[in-house]
Amino acid sequence: MRYSISKVAKMSGVSARTLRHYDEIGLLAPAEVSANGYRWYSRTQLRRLQRILLLRDLDVPLSQIKAILTGEDDEIAALRRHSQLVTAERDRLDAIAVTIGRTLDDLEGGRSLPDEEFFRGLQEGRAQLAATLRENFGEAATRVLPTADAWPAHWTRDDYDEAASRARNLYNRLSRARRAHLEPTSPSALDLVSEHYDAVCATWPASPAAYHALADLIESDPSQRAVVGVDDPDLPSWLAAAIRAYAVRRLRYSP
Repeated sequence: MRYSISKVAKMSGVSARTLRHYDEIGLLAPAEVSANGYRWYSRTQLRRLQRILLLRDLDVPLSQIKAILTGEDDEIAALRRHSQLVTAERDRLDAIAVTIGRTLDDLEGGRSLPDEEFFRGLQEGRAQLAATLRENFGEAATRVLPTADAWPAHWTRDDYDEAASRARNLYNRLSRARRAHLEPTSPSALDLVSEHYDAVCATWPASPAAYHALADLIESDPSQRAVVGVDDPDLPSWLAAAIRAYAVRRLRYSP
């Protein structure tokens, strides 16, 4: 059975524009392109799209997913890897849930949570996920995933709170710029984005290519859209465009 691009978009929750982009970069080619240019997809492409979206949910940039999936011909082995990654993600979320529970106890006057344990669940979950990615997809996957080691080991709870406050302040200023109809590629917008780039590099030494790829994550990953767009749902797409422009114009990245 074959599916039109609009049908695949509806089934997967991915826009037709994104599917065309995946085709253009050689990540997901349709099974057939008719004479009138319509793209058609088969079950094989749907399974590949499923794995692409899983890796996107695990914060792996598009620039690396193609390399990770290259040569993956065994559908059973691929499905087993998929199962292992889903299990790892479940375990990561379980670890985060434990951390949240400890934090609630601390806030409600129960057992005091030492600062050094405050983010342990987050760090352990990320480390576990990185190990699973390495086992199933090799070093190419883990190199693009910020691990627990990317966070400064000496940070305390106050440091994290301060960083979160600075991030929210920056997102508010970016939102005001967007609402004022400032073009995301304008010099003034890029000056604001330079603060975002510096903040990212403070915890994750992102290369120009990785920072450019971060735009895809902010624009398409639900959890990242929720963080960036908590007060302004239109901000993620605006910021993604600004990040791409910053990477090309200020960091000299060549897509």
